[in-house]
Amino acid sequence: MKKILTIVFAAAALTACDIERLPYGSMAAEQITNDPSASLDALMNGVYAQLKTWSDPMHRCGEYAGDNMMIRGSSTDAFYEFISFSRTPNNYRLQSFWDYGYKGIAQASNIINMIKEGQSAEIDNQLGECYYVRGMLYFYFVRAYGRPYYQAPDKNLGVPIVNGTPDNIMTDLFLEDRATVQETYEQVINDLKKAESLMTINKGPAYASKGAAQAMLSRVYLYMSGTYEKPNQEYARLAVEYADEVIKSGDYDLLGREDFMKYNTLKPENNDESIFVVKRVASEFSGYDHYYGIGGMYANIGGMGWGEMFASAKYIDLLNETGRNDWRPDHYKIVDARAAFIEPTYKEGNQLVFRFIKEESETVSNYAQFEATRSGSTVTCKDAEGATYTLSPVNEEEEVYSINYNGKTYQGMLDYFISLNRVYPQFYITKCSREGEDSHLHSPIISRLGEIYLNRAEAYAKLGQYDKALSDLNLIRERSIPGAGYASLDANNAGDRIDKERQLELAYQAERSYDVFRNGKSLKRQYPGPHRQDEEILAADYRVTYYIPQNAINAYPGTLTQNPTDNSGVILN
Repeated sequence: MKKILTIVFAAAALTACDIERLPYGSMAAEQITNDPSASLDALMNGVYAQLKTWSDPMHRCGEYAGDNMMIRGSSTDAFYEFISFSRTPNNYRLQSFWDYGYKGIAQASNIINMIKEGQSAEIDNQLGECYYVRGMLYFYFVRAYGRPYYQAPDKNLGVPIVNGTPDNIMTDLFLEDRATVQETYEQVINDLKKAESLMTINKGPAYASKGAAQAMLSRVYLYMSGTYEKPNQEYARLAVEYADEVIKSGDYDLLGREDFMKYNTLKPENNDESIFVVKRVASEFSGYDHYYGIGGMYANIGGMGWGEMFASAKYIDLLNETGRNDWRPDHYKIVDARAAFIEPTYKEGNQLVFRFIKEESETVSNYAQFEATRSGSTVTCKDAEGATYTLSPVNEEEEVYSINYNGKTYQGMLDYFISLNRVYPQFYITKCSREGEDSHLHSPIISRLGEIYLNRAEAYAKLGQYDKALSDLNLIRERSIPGAGYASLDANNAGDRIDKERQLELAYQAERSYDVFRNGKSLKRQYPGPHRQDEEILAADYRVTYYIPQNAINAYPGTLTQNPTDNSGVILN
């Protein structure tokens, strides 16, 4: 009996097995092809199940390498390499990202190769879902393991294209080396366009749909659209075209400000803004699973979670740019709606402090929380040695002051004492927690409507259509900060303003580090934390890409070329 084989690039080797369908068993090919409608639901569950495991390292690769968060100290966990940019090929989290992604690609491909189109709208829709999953996974791979598209895409390497299990897996299996970045993007686009053409049924954001394919195409073409200084206008035009399709479909709506501030608590099926998410359910995510989920590193909620990573000072400053967000329970005032996803851990007793960031040395800064006292209109504070300082008002209404400390002037604010983890105040992040109000339950967001407007804004700017870009940009900005829209947008400020809004809006969705480098910008993390605060990581740096996992190279039946190990191997043009 003919078997359908699954290929997995894992540490052990490439082995033959029946279709692997977590959490289901195996089926013979004849069983599936004789009655595809009876089998496809189970097979599709297996495809989506792979995404659940894949989405965890996917998030860590994308978010930890950015500047929205900080960690309390160095860690022996493999994810610390993402934060520190100390790239190595022996990283088990990168291995999981690779293994489960290729497992999903293999399962989706085997279904595509096995089931004929045109049998029914339902079967075609499920085939479209497979094409979407495959295209989406290749895209997430190429942006992690491949250079930014504007850097010689015809020369730099992407990832291997393996669309299903080769017939010769038991005999003379040989696979080609990595395709180029350009070839990998072509595969992504072909899959997503095929998905778009096949899907006619929208089953909600937990499943791929025509809108999900169009949303991903808008992002893919945006990644191909060059930098603000040297845009590729054809790809920018296509990014606009696909964003238009999503926005004009009427299938999705931006949440109002108040509902958006509760975005993380909404179940995907009750969220009109969600286009596609990796759906998690409470029954598969309980007990100590909450510690090890994405949100478990960002907060401790109800006694669950490590709570070792906090919102960065840079991100908090962006949130406060148009006015102070006051998280104190008896002063609670959110200026930027996105600040609702930040929860400082105030110590009981409401001890008044003056908090600011001070220089420890030329290359290291850290928080200071000095006990503060009011006497009429005068505010003073004391450092750990008991020295007293009189604060100068900057904005008394928002309780923003400056201090002259050790010969330097710093600006900070009056607040209550925030509990420390090691030496850092805990600015917990809850954007990846509390779905259905269940501790750290979270369905990772792949696409939502807010991103699509920002995609279109950036693409319009690269086309020189700044009025249209401004309209889309302000729609998202004013949803979070009413009345704070930009008055104008032009070639001089568009890049900074759009990128800033993407950072604010898409934080903790695994987008930030890729957004920085694909536009040719550098990553600067001059804020408290154990990372190298003086380091500037350029878009041309070899560490912009992750290494191919060494176990994958060892197990690969053929040549699998590693990424450059220093800047001399980077190809820029």
